[in-house]
Amino acid sequence: MVPVTTRVLKCDSAAIHFHTNVDKPEITCPQTLSALEVASHHLVDLSEPVAFPTETVYGLGAMALSTVASTRIFTTKGRPADNPLIVHVSSHAMLKSLLPDGYVLSRAYQALIKHFWPGALTLLFPRNPAIVPTIITAGHSSVAIRMPSHPVARALIAVANVPLAAPSANSSGKPSPTRAEHVLRDLNGKISVILDGGACEVGLESTVVDGLHEDGKLRILRPGGITVENIRHVLEKEMRDSNEIPDILVHRRDYADEEIELAPTTPGMKYRHYAPSVPLTLLMTTSPPPTSEPTISIFQLFNSLKTTRSLKVGILAPTDSALWDMLPPDGFEWYRYPLGPAAEPAVSAHRLFHGLITLEREGVDLMFVEEMKEDREGLAVMNRVRKAAGDIRWIADK
Repeated sequence: MVPVTTRVLKCDSAAIHFHTNVDKPEITCPQTLSALEVASHHLVDLSEPVAFPTETVYGLGAMALSTVASTRIFTTKGRPADNPLIVHVSSHAMLKSLLPDGYVLSRAYQALIKHFWPGALTLLFPRNPAIVPTIITAGHSSVAIRMPSHPVARALIAVANVPLAAPSANSSGKPSPTRAEHVLRDLNGKISVILDGGACEVGLESTVVDGLHEDGKLRILRPGGITVENIRHVLEKEMRDSNEIPDILVHRRDYADEEIELAPTTPGMKYRHYAPSVPLTLLMTTSPPPTSEPTISIFQLFNSLKTTRSLKVGILAPTDSALWDMLPPDGFEWYRYPLGPAAEPAVSAHRLFHGLITLEREGVDLMFVEEMKEDREGLAVMNRVRKAAGDIRWIADK
């Protein structure tokens, strides 16, 4: 890949307004409009990928309906070809243009779209083979689509007037970027344009829901910014007059599907993801270990790491964790990154990737991250941590 000059263009989200029943945004800041037009030029006229902010993480977008443009996402990231992409739309009309003729949204999908679009929810739809290239879906008969709520993301799609395929804007396998500076550090010289819309609000990727099975159940393939509890509440509210409120199943928690893990229909399922460049160990401090798993005390664990030199060790844990008072003072340089109160998993979700990237930048030799309760946003946090960690240690006491 020939190196290019990477420009970071500031965008003011407050200057972008979407009015009811109007698909095109009103943009009141000339600098923001200019940045969006430059990015659109690279996307549409040059078929190049562009990095842009969403409410979840920064995305690396290219024209979803162009095989040539979408291929550049894979080459820029070093992404395996069997890892499908999510298509981003700016309007319901754009969604409809991607779907097979005559396709009718299920009542459950109508409820979820009503409450969570635009937002951090991705839905699987039947793929229209005449429109959506196979590279987007890795050859599957379904396509993952969402409408982002970040004003810059939605405005970029609307200005370009094309749906954008967009995974996270990072080298494949690394922690997802939640700030423009994260993207620049990783992809500088590989892409021409990064739109800087500030820090991402959610901090983790979207929730992916598959509602295409004949049994009518909703399968959460990847937990994310919209929680299981959020989805259940909406379905019960919108379908309370129905005897057919669908069950919600979370992949790997409520069911197993070996076929989909080998050939995933959505990102984040098959490969190791989100991993920093140094070893990351997940500390299971509250959950009981499986029968065959050995346990170790936190003091034994840290003592086993001591060497002739002082180790730089990064720690990510809830702000109110007892772990902070158990770090031995001798033999280590501790780099602390609190993830927020244990009772507020949304804060941990917002801080997780930034924490991994920050500790990596500070030059730690290794990292530990403490487990959290797997409810609300904690389910998504633990999903990411398990994929990022190269080792899991079960702590006997704390």
